[in-house]
Amino acid sequence: MTTHMTTPKTTHATTYKHALVLGKFYPPHAGHHHLVRTAQSRCERLTVLVCASSAESVPLADRVAWMRAVHPDADVVGAVDDIPVDTTDPDVWDAHMAVFLAAVPAPVDAVFTSEAYGDELARRFGADSVCVDPQRTAFPVSATAVRADPVGRWDCLEPPVRAALARRVVVLGAESTGTTTMARALTEHYRARGGVWARTQYVPEYGREFSERKLAALRAERPDADWADVTFATGEFPLIAQRQTDNEDAAAGAGSPVLFCDTDAFATTIWHERYLGGPNADVARIAARGAQHLWLLTDHARVPFEDDGLRDGEHLRPWMTQRFRTELARTGRRFVTLGGPHEERLATAVAAVDALLAEGWGFTDPLPEKR
Repeated sequence: MTTHMTTPKTTHATTYKHALVLGKFYPPHAGHHHLVRTAQSRCERLTVLVCASSAESVPLADRVAWMRAVHPDADVVGAVDDIPVDTTDPDVWDAHMAVFLAAVPAPVDAVFTSEAYGDELARRFGADSVCVDPQRTAFPVSATAVRADPVGRWDCLEPPVRAALARRVVVLGAESTGTTTMARALTEHYRARGGVWARTQYVPEYGREFSERKLAALRAERPDADWADVTFATGEFPLIAQRQTDNEDAAAGAGSPVLFCDTDAFATTIWHERYLGGPNADVARIAARGAQHLWLLTDHARVPFEDDGLRDGEHLRPWMTQRFRTELARTGRRFVTLGGPHEERLATAVAAVDALLAEGWGFTDPLPEKR
């Protein structure tokens, strides 16, 4: 038994009181945003219903957050929908509608879709059906295509989604072991690949900027002060870790599928130990929320120590290298140690990053659809 499509498509520019856009948004892309913006231009109130199944690898909460970030004027809500998709079965329709109506109980007078099932969906809501670009001519992309090749569809994604999908690589190590040199070299290496990779971003070490300001402020009071006179308070380290994380998130949203960071919040946990002798729980919590994928540890062996005015820990380098290695292993972080001359380190780093990117993004398939 098949359902009957009784509601005609609306073709004139009616303004509706409350419109609905419904989808998986797995992940959201330019076509989805075009649909939402079109609906928003033609209604007083818009609800966007994000439906996700438990089998899908991107959490519902993430998709809702992404859609809210891109469409702050819409009411974005989410629902878990584990019912198989069969647009030919009225009982399956009834089950889906129970989920939809629980999430969107308010009356709806228009349903905007780009799908063939839009008419039946609108009929069941007692609303007009508005079909938007069903041939995908404005934005020839689909979520299936994005899941299959995120790099090839990178320009179809908005910053919140790019920030979530970007592979984040952190270069960390003891003082004067080449972390900044390596992070910048990797950034330039991937930018040179061109295309979407030309936008590869580099996130500098915020802790260094913070330290420079502390030294400058001290010298404003005492012109003869040097780095040995600078002291740190434990409460400064969570601020450094959070600012580093915020800068990383912003760069990930603006850049390519890979991001290079000169240190991160996890590294800040070790720097707190180095300066204050023990852990800081607030820094550890910030580090635990991180979204990094690979750490590159620069070894201190056979690397000359260069005092640039903000360094005084040559004798601590073996201890710091070992602390980084121990904590990276203890916390289960994926890492590679970089040793030898710069060219050898860079080759090792590129191989590790390429291996990470070659693994893909691991999207699971959505529930199969029968139409």
